[in-house]
Amino acid sequence: MRVLLSTYGSRGDVEPLVGLAVRLRELGAEVRVCAPPDEEFAKLLAGVGVELVPFGQSVRALVTGATPPSAADVPRIAAALVAEHFDTVGAAAEGCDALVATGLLPAGMRSVAEKLGIRYLYACFQPVTLPSPHYRPSQRPGEPFPPDETDNRVLWDLDARNVNALYGEALNTHRASIGLPPVDNVRDHVFTDQPWLAADPTLGPWQEPADLDVVQTGAWILPDERPLPAELVAFLDAGAPPVYVGFGSMSMRASKDVARVAIEAVRAQGRRVLVSRGWADLALIDDQDDCFVVDEVNQQALFGRVAAVVHHGGAGTTTTATRAGAPQVVVPQIVDQPYWAGRVAELGIGAAHDGPTPTFESLSAALKTALTPETRARATAVAATIRTDGATVAAKLLLDAVSRERPPVSA
Repeated sequence: MRVLLSTYGSRGDVEPLVGLAVRLRELGAEVRVCAPPDEEFAKLLAGVGVELVPFGQSVRALVTGATPPSAADVPRIAAALVAEHFDTVGAAAEGCDALVATGLLPAGMRSVAEKLGIRYLYACFQPVTLPSPHYRPSQRPGEPFPPDETDNRVLWDLDARNVNALYGEALNTHRASIGLPPVDNVRDHVFTDQPWLAADPTLGPWQEPADLDVVQTGAWILPDERPLPAELVAFLDAGAPPVYVGFGSMSMRASKDVARVAIEAVRAQGRRVLVSRGWADLALIDDQDDCFVVDEVNQQALFGRVAAVVHHGGAGTTTTATRAGAPQVVVPQIVDQPYWAGRVAELGIGAAHDGPTPTFESLSAALKTALTPETRARATAVAATIRTDGATVAAKLLLDAVSRERPPVSA
């Protein structure tokens, strides 16, 4: 059996697919992954021996470039990605039995599967991506979105219209070129009536009642066996557990002095600081020995050794910190990150920073909450409830579904 996994996004979108790919291969499937051409994603896939089919432009270059995309650029980027779905991803899907699509709205993926006659499945990593009366949709870049609207169903209808305006013309033009009829609701067409939610049920539960028949598998976690760098281990061993500060794939353009703010706020709590460089290219502000900077490392091993994790609230980072029992301060930037900040606060395992731009005062207040013994105890208790089998559950469900659809082999 051959399976194509496809996503367009940052590491938080790619790494879960790698976790699923590893489990699918263990169950005997052949797997390839379509993802952005960034070097770090290529290394990640090469490390587990899974083929990468690159498509689209570098996400890191898109996020961190000298001139970030404007609202006027969004339709062009969306149309280009739809074209890549039909061309690059379509070619990669030939000979496959199933296509699993995730990441930035994969508008053309279901059409590719439809044309090839193969199983299509949409999965997301956070509940707020999927229409639900229980919460507001996340605002997509470039969307006109009324901030004072209180009726969630009205907002979801508006979300569907915005998706149609962004993707509809490009999608239906490509569908017509391969003999498929037009789609009148792009979002619901992509999501299907039974999307999968690859999020932990404790951390990101799907709430009923809802209109969609959502299958929640648990988070797709790629086990990381890499040792921590010797220099980092020496820093950790040299004193009390530090506070980790890192914002992953966020450029933090609106927080030009975020490294200084974070370091000074952590120091004010009497703690050492561990700064993750990330896509914002954070750096130390002086040469004092209470601070250390790291590039990409094994967070699964690291977060169990820190006093708290200050981060942007990506689904992957939030899950990793929660599994490790590390108190968190979430400084949400975009899309689903305010949701994860809220969940961290609701569960009592950390603090949700108010807004995307921390100040010394605001971050200090959040750290005071995260660094209490009560928060540490609660984080330890919740860690014990986080599942680690989500990728295995999803792999078995997918292979079982495809096997049931296959016609019997003639004798």
